[in-house]
Amino acid sequence: MNLWLWISGALVASTLIAILFHYFHQRLRQQLTPIRESVTTAESAYFFNRQTIHFKTNNGLTLEGWWFTTTHKQQGNAVLTHGWGSNRTALLPLIPVLLAAGWNVLAFDVRNHGNSDEDSFSSMPRFAEDIDAAIAWLHSNCDRRATALIGHSVGAAATLLAASRRRDITAVISLSSFAHPEAMMKRWLAEKGIPFFPLGWYVLRYVERVIGYRFATIAPLHTLARISCPILLVHGDSDCVIPPTDAHRLANQMDKAVLRLVPGGHDLTSSVAQHSDELVAFLQASVVSKEAMSPAS
Repeated sequence: MNLWLWISGALVASTLIAILFHYFHQRLRQQLTPIRESVTTAESAYFFNRQTIHFKTNNGLTLEGWWFTTTHKQQGNAVLTHGWGSNRTALLPLIPVLLAAGWNVLAFDVRNHGNSDEDSFSSMPRFAEDIDAAIAWLHSNCDRRATALIGHSVGAAATLLAASRRRDITAVISLSSFAHPEAMMKRWLAEKGIPFFPLGWYVLRYVERVIGYRFATIAPLHTLARISCPILLVHGDSDCVIPPTDAHRLANQMDKAVLRLVPGGHDLTSSVAQHSDELVAFLQASVVSKEAMSPAS
């Protein structure tokens, strides 16, 4: 009799634990799900000389974006990737600057953002997959010109990850990237008041299992060394979301990564506009460098 009571109690306890873990995982996924900001009709009407495009990811999701073609002498194509919880309007100040400098621009919404399709979860590797889908659209619809990748925050880290896997990228501009996702997650845990041991440690391991990657594998600190093109790291000197020390860690990791600290916080919209001439000069120098390294035709 006592044995059956013990077994029944153990079953009840294990069931309760399973339920608690289920709700904990569900709550965690909710916390890590971006709030969608759709691209409104008013925002669409603001633009001129642009075409709304749609393209597919490897798993069949549809992403929406804008394709801008320059009227100046063409230098290449630039792919703009926004950050977490944002959409393709985030890097608006860059678009007229790039067009004037001879760059066509593809600005798009990653999955679960803007007007793009919904997926089970978002992650930095999935941002990178969507960047690959954007580049595939370029290759299918445009001449194979120089390709520049520009991203902000998580989009910047994903840009570095995508570029580390390719050899057809001319230049990368990273705006406010973190150095390592585990360090960023630890800061998030601290903000939520979650102690690292044992709960915080479990959260990190669970997130790794969900996204299918170890943080160390996808960390910009490690992907940076595998990028073959010039890299410009831009970071706000008063960024409270991702501290400037992350930018210094990245710059110290690789000689060819140029660091530019600018006045401002995490949102570099105003600073990017003020220093647009430097961004354009960096892109132009990257094109010249690539042409010099290419074998004569």
